[in-house]
Amino acid sequence: MGFGGMMGGLVRFIIGKKMVNRNFGGFPFSTYLVNISGAVLLGVVNSLDITRNAYLLLADGFLGAYTTFSTFMYEGFNFISNKKMLNACIYIVGTLVSGLIGFIFGDMIGKLF
Repeated sequence: MGFGGMMGGLVRFIIGKKMVNRNFGGFPFSTYLVNISGAVLLGVVNSLDITRNAYLLLADGFLGAYTTFSTFMYEGFNFISNKKMLNACIYIVGTLVSGLIGFIFGDMIGKLF
């Protein structure tokens, strides 16, 4: 699980570095991309018939470190603090709904294997 966490954190760091100089109009797209792709991957992992240890490595370890709930909350709160309530609602609700849809989509993909 620790190795998976190390790798997930590293991949998240690399994605963040690649996107840091891109302007998305103040929208925290790198966090959104990581969290939604993590939800899709978790759906895939969840649907596979794998051992408990493999699940812990991939889901709890890699995807637990790859996705970032704390940054998501921080960025959502920043929108609220800056009185950008529409942005906050779009970001928070959009991420939650997209994440749920992503998980369902990943689960469907995983069941194909």
